[in-house]
Amino acid sequence: MRNNTNKVSVLTVAIVVTMFWVLVACGSDQKEQTAGGVSVTSELTGTIEVDGSSTVYPISEAVAEEFNKLYPKVRVNVGVSGTGGGFKRFTVGETDISGASRLIRNPKETSKAEANGVTYDELRLGTDGLSVLVNLDNDFVDCLTVEELNAIWMPESTINNWSQVRTGFPDQKMRLYGPDSDSGTFDYFTEEVNDEVQASRSDYTASADDNVLVQGIAGDKGSLGYFGYAYYQENKDKLKLLAVDSGSGCVQPNLQTIPSGEYSPLSRPLFIYVNEKSYQRPEVKTFVDFYMDKGPDLTNEVGYVASQDAVYADNRDRLKK
Repeated sequence: MRNNTNKVSVLTVAIVVTMFWVLVACGSDQKEQTAGGVSVTSELTGTIEVDGSSTVYPISEAVAEEFNKLYPKVRVNVGVSGTGGGFKRFTVGETDISGASRLIRNPKETSKAEANGVTYDELRLGTDGLSVLVNLDNDFVDCLTVEELNAIWMPESTINNWSQVRTGFPDQKMRLYGPDSDSGTFDYFTEEVNDEVQASRSDYTASADDNVLVQGIAGDKGSLGYFGYAYYQENKDKLKLLAVDSGSGCVQPNLQTIPSGEYSPLSRPLFIYVNEKSYQRPEVKTFVDFYMDKGPDLTNEVGYVASQDAVYADNRDRLKK
């Protein structure tokens, strides 16, 4: 009788111990974490679609990487269709978040969003200094005026040699590199330099992928191109950065001249647009709130200048509303 009692006692203890560790394991799986002020479980799942500006892409990609360290079961797809290409998808409800290096345009994009029932929040991230680059071996130009850039890039331009730009420049073939017409960088550059959005010569190497432009400029001694400052920062050992003179002297873009406005007229704002319906999904809400927390540091880290704390506070207020 005593042996049976002992067996039952041992069995009971084993069951209790097993149940204890099962509960501990379950509790561990459901452990709550906090991101962006939102308490969620580590079991958060889902897919988030992000697309848009190649300029904003490094920020979103960095945020997604940090986010997945906390929430590995959430898939964050970050695409690069350019600002215009991103808005084409965003305004029909294909994506949750759209990166942009310009404001959403009226009425073409806004009316399309309205027709498809897409409402959104516009969140400012920081400032970029659109950068003008030449080949690293170029030793004759350090600065171009806005007037010279206009002469080179205007729609009717026939300039194809550096000697046509300025007296004293060598007789060297010029080849141009820049973003395609879906890019917000293209829109901003054409508006500021050529006085009209989308007004540009078309005989240049165009790409939505800034890395393609980096390779083109780096491999071509007569090259001239433009793209976002962060891509220059990543490739400064391969490219030569030019100063731009808008009438007050030559100024290079850097972390001081970009936010101050001294680097004019090529300093421009960066945004993400968030689909309000998507924001109701827990994985999107958690990601966007995380973006607002980590965005400033990561914006600076990738080479842009983050907006002030007050701007991010305003972003959070918009999301709450």
